[in-house]
Amino acid sequence: MKKFKLYTLALFALTILFSCEKDSDMLTGDAETGGLLTVNSGLIGYVVGNGNTFEYAAKVTLFQGAVKTTKIEIYKSFTNIDSETSNEVLLKTIDVSASPQNQVIDFGISYNDLIEGLTVGGNPIPSDDSLLNIGDSWILKYVTTTSDGKIHVNSKTTKIAVGTRFAGTYKVIQGEYWRIGVYRPDVAWVGDIRVIESVDATTYKFLEWAGPFSGATNTHYFTISNSGVVRTPLTYDGEAQLLNGFGVINCEDTPGDIPNACGFNGPQKTIVKDDVNGKDRIYRTYGYYTTGSGPREIYEVLEKIVE
Repeated sequence: MKKFKLYTLALFALTILFSCEKDSDMLTGDAETGGLLTVNSGLIGYVVGNGNTFEYAAKVTLFQGAVKTTKIEIYKSFTNIDSETSNEVLLKTIDVSASPQNQVIDFGISYNDLIEGLTVGGNPIPSDDSLLNIGDSWILKYVTTTSDGKIHVNSKTTKIAVGTRFAGTYKVIQGEYWRIGVYRPDVAWVGDIRVIESVDATTYKFLEWAGPFSGATNTHYFTISNSGVVRTPLTYDGEAQLLNGFGVINCEDTPGDIPNACGFNGPQKTIVKDDVNGKDRIYRTYGYYTTGSGPREIYEVLEKIVE
């Protein structure tokens, strides 16, 4: 009986071993399931007044594995500022070749493309985009079909947000940081990507970053006045703005806490419009004051990415 138990245990261990090896093999070789899509244009800023036929550029990157993607279907839906959502309809279908393995796919979308076939509460979206509100948006959903007949819904989408000129995706082209008055050139975030959304005609939402520091709690708001002055207020909508859990500091309200960034030799708290290539720049000076420690000062320059 004892030998039988030992034999049974050994057989059970071997079964587990072979099962593990089989499962592990699914992660190697030609186990690629296909349909992999990277959405490069996570946010597109729709600027009211560009016209019904002006095309906004979007981009996705496709990886062709052992199983090939044969087509990409892009679906659209619309949500207004009152959180009323439209029906969802097909925007366009893109047929995909089997090679090369890595493919960059560009496509354009106009206002006419975006509104066709969509209704909210039984009413079509206005043909005149001046009737839109800042905060209205479209969502583009990507669905891929693979050579084995399977359909994959991509987890990432594109948001086309109605806003003003300075909403969009930006690259950090300069970043300077001081910790408790000490300059820290070792803290670098040049080349990082940032997303800015419009809230109203002068207020913008900066998503999930404060200088080099990430996190959803670092989402905050700043303003650009009609004269081009950039300011990060201490409060927004009656609540204190917090970065990394501590209160905002700026050049206007707390100049004694942020002397290095505010005195930095570069354009301060302003914008530079690029009417030729669209690569507008935003110059920001702000920071936060860590209780029991001291200020963290940030100077950064953001350049709009134009696809």
